[in-house]
Amino acid sequence: MIPMLYRTARNLLFCLDAEQAHELTLDLFRRAPLLATAPFRGRVPSAPVDLLGLRFPNRVGLAAGLDKNGECLRAWQALGFGFVEIGTVTPRPQPGNPRPRMFRLPEHEALINRLGFNNKGVDHLLRCVAESDYDGVLGINIGKNFDTPIERADEDYLSCLRKVYAAASYVTVNISSPNTRNLRELQQAERLRGLLSALGAERARLAQEHGRHCPILVKIAPDVSAAELDGIATAARECGIDGLIATNTTIERPGLDGVPLASETGGLSGAPLRPLADETLQQLRRRVGADFPLVGVGGILGAADARRKREAGADLVQIYTGFIYRGPGLIADCARALADR
Repeated sequence: MIPMLYRTARNLLFCLDAEQAHELTLDLFRRAPLLATAPFRGRVPSAPVDLLGLRFPNRVGLAAGLDKNGECLRAWQALGFGFVEIGTVTPRPQPGNPRPRMFRLPEHEALINRLGFNNKGVDHLLRCVAESDYDGVLGINIGKNFDTPIERADEDYLSCLRKVYAAASYVTVNISSPNTRNLRELQQAERLRGLLSALGAERARLAQEHGRHCPILVKIAPDVSAAELDGIATAARECGIDGLIATNTTIERPGLDGVPLASETGGLSGAPLRPLADETLQQLRRRVGADFPLVGVGGILGAADARRKREAGADLVQIYTGFIYRGPGLIADCARALADR
């Protein structure tokens, strides 16, 4: 059930272009975080989980992409998220791809986006974090600038890692967005091992400098072959990566035959992604073993979806598109569903 108040707010927002509605909501959350979120807060249970050397108040997090610049941290904490992941952030500001670049498919509870890592740059994000009073678990998702050649991608990731290390509870390496040209090539075994080895070496140096170990996670695509999953699992284990996030959006269009907007390029999220994301998560769990931290994301629109993610192998879950369609009540629903699991 979607509460009537949120249904009304959603209907008004859905009268706007998808990206305009997104920007309006973030602006309200940034300017008046407690006032803007007050009508929608639910009772999110306290169900602490220890993972990655961190304590999470509950298993439900905000996925990267919704708050790319880290401007609304106080609002997310007020809504009850157990952790928040901001970004994807790049070394330099960039506008992203031309508009329109975000499309709703309401009858399928889905989104297609080709935003392209639009963000104000890592320095702006760090200022926002420093100026906030957020004291929860903070993930910072890092990527490369669109004009950095894929052969030099390591430089962008290393630059971001150095800058965000002190501010982040954990860092996520995004190599799986379909909206930055050639980015997914970094999931290929040889390139992945090179990138992760470089990040691991730099993390070891930063850990000594800062006196703390900051976990590194890698976010993968759902559109990977069995052989690629083998390579990802092996590289993550051997390079000392702390966890994996499964999955990003898909370039496939499952269940959308004949839907006009399905022809738009970009990554698909929401309900149609769920089976593919769950299967990828399950296959990944089989490869990494029972003790390796996994975060499940993709197609969570209710408590049952969160439970399925947990059963497929997720230690934590993240929501984004489901939050847009179902509202903040989804946080409490999922947190309750996972409190005893």
